[in-house]
Amino acid sequence: MSVSHNSLPNFILASASPRRKELLDRIGASFEILPADVEEDEEGDADPEAMVRGNAALKANWVADRHPQRFILGSDTTVHLDGKVFAKPTDMEAATRMLLRLGGRTHVVYTGVALVCREAGVSEVIGVRSEVTFKPLDEAVIGRYFEIVNPLDKAGAYGIQEGTDLIIEQFEGSHSNIMGLPLDETKAMLERHRLI
Repeated sequence: MSVSHNSLPNFILASASPRRKELLDRIGASFEILPADVEEDEEGDADPEAMVRGNAALKANWVADRHPQRFILGSDTTVHLDGKVFAKPTDMEAATRMLLRLGGRTHVVYTGVALVCREAGVSEVIGVRSEVTFKPLDEAVIGRYFEIVNPLDKAGAYGIQEGTDLIIEQFEGSHSNIMGLPLDETKAMLERHRLI
């Protein structure tokens, strides 16, 4: 017996990020999760917006190749300062170094979002940017922050939703973008295709 499309969630999220799941849950989206098994481009001197848009499309297309009749949402986020991208740190020492470099400075957070459906001929990619200004940081403050937050699964070694008062002075732009998925832009994209 074949399963009708209507009994499936409206789209697949090509990401294992708990923050992206939480954000999509906030807008009542109907989706399932299938993380893309891809090697992301995280070159340190890459153009950050082109990089996240490319990675978002890479993830969405990997899942779309396996589910051509479904809508796939892919996303990627990075932190950018002084011409360098700050990907997820490899260990706690690298995480500490990242936050020391970001301390007292304003950096840019870029997120790319891709929506792909082979059967419907849909392939859309957008890029969104926000700015975050950190308080001056030292190793003692960073140590306290790491007691609250695991930096190893986060671009730039931080998350805006926990321990914010310790490290963040202010931000401009989309708060959800800094978390990893710009909700207003993503919602508009999903609404255009009647996925929410």
